[in-house]
Amino acid sequence: MASRYFSDKVVEWYQENHRKLPWRDTRDPYRIWLSEIILQQTRVAQGLPYYLRFVERYPTVNDLAAAREQDVLRLWQGLGYYTRARNMIKCARAVVATHGGSFPGALHELKKLPGIGEYTASAIASIAFEERVAVVDGNVYRVLARFFGIDQDISKLSVKRAFSQIANQLVTGNHPGIHNQAVMEFGALCCLPKAPRCHECVVSDKCFAMKSGRQAELPFKERKSVPRRRYFYYFVIVHKNRIAMKKRSGKDIWRNLYDFYLAETDRRQSVKVLLERDSMLKRITGSRARIEVSEMYRHTLSHQRILARFVTIHPLADKIGKIGDVRFFTRKGIDKLPKPVLINRYLTDRKIL
Repeated sequence: MASRYFSDKVVEWYQENHRKLPWRDTRDPYRIWLSEIILQQTRVAQGLPYYLRFVERYPTVNDLAAAREQDVLRLWQGLGYYTRARNMIKCARAVVATHGGSFPGALHELKKLPGIGEYTASAIASIAFEERVAVVDGNVYRVLARFFGIDQDISKLSVKRAFSQIANQLVTGNHPGIHNQAVMEFGALCCLPKAPRCHECVVSDKCFAMKSGRQAELPFKERKSVPRRRYFYYFVIVHKNRIAMKKRSGKDIWRNLYDFYLAETDRRQSVKVLLERDSMLKRITGSRARIEVSEMYRHTLSHQRILARFVTIHPLADKIGKIGDVRFFTRKGIDKLPKPVLINRYLTDRKIL
């Protein structure tokens, strides 16, 4: 009875209060998948314009599968967590190569695709194909923790499994996709993290947190460790109206995006010392270069805090020789490159873009 009560109440609330969003007007698994990937770690207000641009540029999974990675990363620029975009391309190509351009309709088959985990697979399976499986995201954790009074650490795998089991028991109706969207929307609009609207809540009479006054305590999650600090000194080399940029590689942040020649340190450092230590920079600066140092730029990622300075170098020599793995681009060429938000901020501040 509790399961039916909860689902009926929240679905009824959803029918009257949900936001009108384009991915809710379709059963197309491609568009549902696209929205779920974009909205991971992203607010709806921020993600919506990206979703619309992607649908316009790549209206089908076949179109996305045929796209160049650089073009997709450029369109993704500003959303962060760029692994999502790279996995999105891999997934689109796998759907075309393995499934003939149609997303598989079963949860276990969806989870085999690149970049699709339990959450995304459940969303596609339930919303597009009506498979009776629960979607569990941060909003769902919060709603269930408060309603049922679950005070265990949601960062632990065993606790996540327990939440998933409860969430699946609540999917009782004939339209699991509507139920899942209702619970997530209820968490996003009513059962808010810091200021829940308990006076508007349709299940408050049976909510543990409401009765016990523990809304602020639930869900429980142990504190995260202090973000790692990284000091970036970017050397922006400008020569003959072109700017040197390089493509990032390896397993660090922003892989396959473009930034400048970089020196990273574990603490604040003198620009003069950095220029003297680097033989290439020392060679191109010498006594014939104009140098400008920016103010400190701060950029926060999930587990890192980057403090960056941009050192603009205008070599006065006609020829400056090879500079590592950088390439020189015009302003128009730079605009087309996929770049981290930090780099884009600097370029915009300097009116280069």
